[in-house]
Amino acid sequence: MTPLAELRERFLATSTISMPIAGLIVWSAMGVAALFVPKALVGWMAVYVIAAILPLAFAIEWLRGRNPFVKDDNPVSTLFYQSIIGIGLMFPLVIGAADAAGDPNIIVLGVAILAGIVWIPYGWGANDPVGLRHAIVRAVGCYLAYWFSPDHLRPTCICAVVALSYIYSLAAMRKPA
Repeated sequence: MTPLAELRERFLATSTISMPIAGLIVWSAMGVAALFVPKALVGWMAVYVIAAILPLAFAIEWLRGRNPFVKDDNPVSTLFYQSIIGIGLMFPLVIGAADAAGDPNIIVLGVAILAGIVWIPYGWGANDPVGLRHAIVRAVGCYLAYWFSPDHLRPTCICAVVALSYIYSLAAMRKPA
């Protein structure tokens, strides 16, 4: 049986900055697009745009000369990937809440916060406090942007919080030894 510390080091060693780079690109683009897209479409845009992060990260990996499809039997990696599924299962709740409230910005808020939760298992797996910090600061910042931004700028402000969270994390993340 492999010690947990070794599994965590393997997880960190196989981690990549491609996902946060892709997230930064996608959320920044969405923040700009939200200035021009009708409010009724912004929430749905968040649902579809979030799905672009993984393929974009794979493309970035490929451009960096790495194979994003290497089989990983590390149980820490498996837990991380399964947590993404758990987060995805919450999206219908967010969509329903937005529909009930008649506010598509709730979808942007919910997707921004839920997608940030994946940083918690990442941080645990990599033994890196940046993961928990990212998730907490991102969630609090998104709530503040939602509550205190003018309605027409709300999705752009939420996206800006997410983009800034990625910038912090990219700078502060533990690098493999």
